[in-house]
Amino acid sequence: MTTLDIRLRELRDGGRKALVPYFLGGLDDEWLECVKAAAFAGADAIEIGVPFSDPIMDGKVIQEASLRALGRGTTLTSVLEGLHTLDIDVPLIVMTYFNIFHHHGLERSAIELHEAGVLGTIVPDLSLEEIAPWRTVSNEHDVASILMTALSTPPERAMQLAAETQGFAYAAARMAVTGVASDEGRGDLVVEKLRQASTVPIYVGIGITTPEQAAAACAFADGAIVGSALVQRLLDGEGPKGVEQFLGEMRSAINAVGR
Repeated sequence: MTTLDIRLRELRDGGRKALVPYFLGGLDDEWLECVKAAAFAGADAIEIGVPFSDPIMDGKVIQEASLRALGRGTTLTSVLEGLHTLDIDVPLIVMTYFNIFHHHGLERSAIELHEAGVLGTIVPDLSLEEIAPWRTVSNEHDVASILMTALSTPPERAMQLAAETQGFAYAAARMAVTGVASDEGRGDLVVEKLRQASTVPIYVGIGITTPEQAAAACAFADGAIVGSALVQRLLDGEGPKGVEQFLGEMRSAINAVGR
């Protein structure tokens, strides 16, 4: 098992539902302070997006944030250099597209991720059939590969993904790009498919917008991922204080599940 596997299973087995916020690395001068605020507010793992010019799974909010970060000269190297300065006891997960690692070099990418304290990656455009080279080199440096499962994923395929994912299984609650939503989607159907194949923790994402939606997801899953709703607040200039308030509300709602 990777370190991320161990830590997230211990979290789940201890009865705690996970809150996993997403930030876009290099968005502004305060992005690292926002990550620290998330840890203070009770995040259990933190996703850090590395901006890419053609983010195929991301909606308009994260696309806007990516363009803003790229305009500031953000790169994989600059994001990892920033993460290296953090002193927080929360697992860090990098989310980006495979071209970033391919261009940077797989071995070099894995080494630098590990040195920056990153415990896992999510690469949405890297299929199960193509992941072996990346997974082999990243595992050599204790960087887990987290796989996504969608509503449209056939049961047999979902079982394969559940068996191969590391750290947690990412259950996409809706057939859509990332973005805010008025309901929590049908993540329960994805979770049901994954539960049949593995005991890995399962976190629901894509469209989790409000504390109530996060709590609803955690009623059947092991955690909730919040991305666009948080990034929008940062685009609006709310900064670390806004992060702490919003995620504090998310944490309180999730903690109330099962009481």
